[in-house]
Amino acid sequence: MTDIVRKDVKDRLKNGDYNCSKELTLSMFSGKWKLVILFHLGTDGAYRFNELMRLLPKVTHKVLTNQLREMEEDELITRHVESGPRTKVTYEITALGQSLMPIANQMYEWGEKRIQELQVTPQFSVNEEVSREAAK
Repeated sequence: MTDIVRKDVKDRLKNGDYNCSKELTLSMFSGKWKLVILFHLGTDGAYRFNELMRLLPKVTHKVLTNQLREMEEDELITRHVESGPRTKVTYEITALGQSLMPIANQMYEWGEKRIQELQVTPQFSVNEEVSREAAK
């Protein structure tokens, strides 16, 4: 596990020593890229691993792999493997992951509004801008 919050929540749930629903919900998003991954899978549909790497140019292979595994373990996404001359792996959002989309969408809308209030112009690298336009 890469995330301390998630590990702590899972341990306490396993031991029956847990009663904070807000913290449980937050633990599903904990991890630097999980919310972004979930948002794109929920909005755009399935992605292959390398497509996610291009979509998130600052993520490392190891971090993306770990966060996808945790999201799969938490049943937010599914991993589909297609055998053939070249193995094809795709990731899709599950019904449980989809149930978090209203929260993700509200967080996105809140962030957009707050950025406008602060009169901040987001700065993107060339790769991020290309990925952002491709994701639309």
